[in-house]
Amino acid sequence: MLDKFKHKINISVASILVIWLFVISALIGISLGFEDWFIPKTPLNLLIGFGLLIINLDFSSSKAKFTFVIAFVLGMGVEILGVATGEIFGVYYYGDNMGLKLLGVPYMIGLYWAVLVSATSMIVRNIFNSIFLTAVAGAMAMVILDIFMEVMAGRLDFWHFEKNIVPMQNYIVWFIVAFILHLISYNWIPLKGVKYSLHLYFTQLTFFIVTYLILS
Repeated sequence: MLDKFKHKINISVASILVIWLFVISALIGISLGFEDWFIPKTPLNLLIGFGLLIINLDFSSSKAKFTFVIAFVLGMGVEILGVATGEIFGVYYYGDNMGLKLLGVPYMIGLYWAVLVSATSMIVRNIFNSIFLTAVAGAMAMVILDIFMEVMAGRLDFWHFEKNIVPMQNYIVWFIVAFILHLISYNWIPLKGVKYSLHLYFTQLTFFIVTYLILS
């Protein structure tokens, strides 16, 4: 029993070290002027974070898997409609540094929606017991991260808003979609992998904040 517990601890610690290693390496590389090499590797970084999320969280049940798929599909769907119409998030388009696209939207964006919902769900559910409060807190956590992402998204060629102005509706829709997904995930994804989720969230936050300080 003790060996099994140590094994789980080691996986969690190793996963946390890996995601921080990648982020810190990227930040050092960018600060040294190798932005053009590191930024296009963003999809790889997201895939590693996703792979470690699968290891640390419990997606063994069909409901947990289905929740992740819903987050991916809804995230991709609303982004595709957003890019096509300019009516959901505002007028914007995706650059080349997020990898392969479907109808103008990188697959990594759908994956990012699913990863962020899963990670923030673990964090807020460890704080609140109410489904409503967790949905609000989880959605707010995602909007806060988006605020920092928007500051650097154009500079990093992730996505570009018309006239480089992010409309308020972008954050409102982010909150609404995230709120819905958090309601779904509350009872469907088992509460496991809180430490990894917390570090995953803060590596993303750290990356965009420090990148802004380096490149601005």
